[in-house]
Amino acid sequence: MEGILGKYAPYFYAILRIAAGLMFAMHGSQKLLGFPGGKDPMPLFSLMGLAGVVELVGGLLIAIGLFASIAAFIASGQMLVAYFMAHAPNHPLPLLNQGELALLYFFLFLYIAAQGAGVWSVDATRRKHVGALR
Repeated sequence: MEGILGKYAPYFYAILRIAAGLMFAMHGSQKLLGFPGGKDPMPLFSLMGLAGVVELVGGLLIAIGLFASIAAFIASGQMLVAYFMAHAPNHPLPLLNQGELALLYFFLFLYIAAQGAGVWSVDATRRKHVGALR
């Protein structure tokens, strides 16, 4: 398979980064704006409001690939805190405490933080322009 799909790995990674960022941003828009889902927005100056800001802003930054490593590192930290605050006290196993999404986001964002934005990103475009100026 590597011979067939391996050459497309940078583009699959970009699609993964964009999709994960947009889905994470929707969690934030739900907390801050009540959309999607029609729930009441959380107060901005609360723990859930702060989580909403990190999710909305961080998710959009990850999706467009602007300061993606920093945004993903912060988002991964938030997901680890969310797991241990909201899920782990209920049961030690993620499948039974409904924390598997938080852990999956944690590991995914940690990987994006280490890997960087990659292709199809503002960061890559900025690097090209800075390199051309030198």
